[in-house]
Amino acid sequence: MKFLIVFAHPEPASFSGALKDVAVETLKQQGHEVTVSDLYKMGWHPDLGPSDFEGERANASYLDLSREQEHAFAAQSHSKDVMAEQAKVAAADAILFHFPVWWFSMPAILKGWVDRVFSRGFAYSAGRKYESGHFKGKRAMLCLTTGTASTLYEPNGIDGDLHHVLWPIHNGILAYTGFTVLPPFAAWMPARVTDDERKAYLTAYRDRLTAFETTTPLYFHPWSDYDHSQRLKPGVLARSGVQWNPRAEQTFEQSAADFAERSAQA
Repeated sequence: MKFLIVFAHPEPASFSGALKDVAVETLKQQGHEVTVSDLYKMGWHPDLGPSDFEGERANASYLDLSREQEHAFAAQSHSKDVMAEQAKVAAADAILFHFPVWWFSMPAILKGWVDRVFSRGFAYSAGRKYESGHFKGKRAMLCLTTGTASTLYEPNGIDGDLHHVLWPIHNGILAYTGFTVLPPFAAWMPARVTDDERKAYLTAYRDRLTAFETTTPLYFHPWSDYDHSQRLKPGVLARSGVQWNPRAEQTFEQSAADFAERSAQA
């Protein structure tokens, strides 16, 4: 397989960096091809704007970003840095996103990479979203580090269930563009645990990567489960762990309990 690792941490010697290094080593040992986009090292410019479009604009008098992205992709007139990253994505069978959780999400530099690289026309277009997305057949996984303990990210934790926290990324970015999304790997507060615990994280990550191709992905409802208003049909019980369906007389608590039971059996 061809892997792209998108690494977003300003400190190469961070534990995020150690996880990235383990990923490169492990995947290469398995015979995979690995490319790394180290965003801070690259000096990646995260702001989506007029400089992304080097050719003739679709409308030079008004900046409609989605229209200009689609036009630039068709004309191959995106800026060179965007086109280089899009070529990496197109060539990859799988993408690993390595980053620390900042403010319940990804660092701004990585969000800016998504904004610019996952452009309309390249990553999505009319009628090409979710299970018919442009990246159908590719796999994606998040590798996270946090500043706090795992208990804070449990369903009754103060920060909320990890699957809920990551839903905008898992569903809104990755599933939306067609990826098969694997469960995330999290190294909990590595700066505050022992050396042995950090070594255990690295071992666990090696094991996860070794089983990458056989790992059961996260569940997302197919289009057939939704009606014309893009809501779950009345008879469909939500199974994602984040949604629930009042029209099936399903409560949030029921959905969460069912998801927890399925996760425990997996």
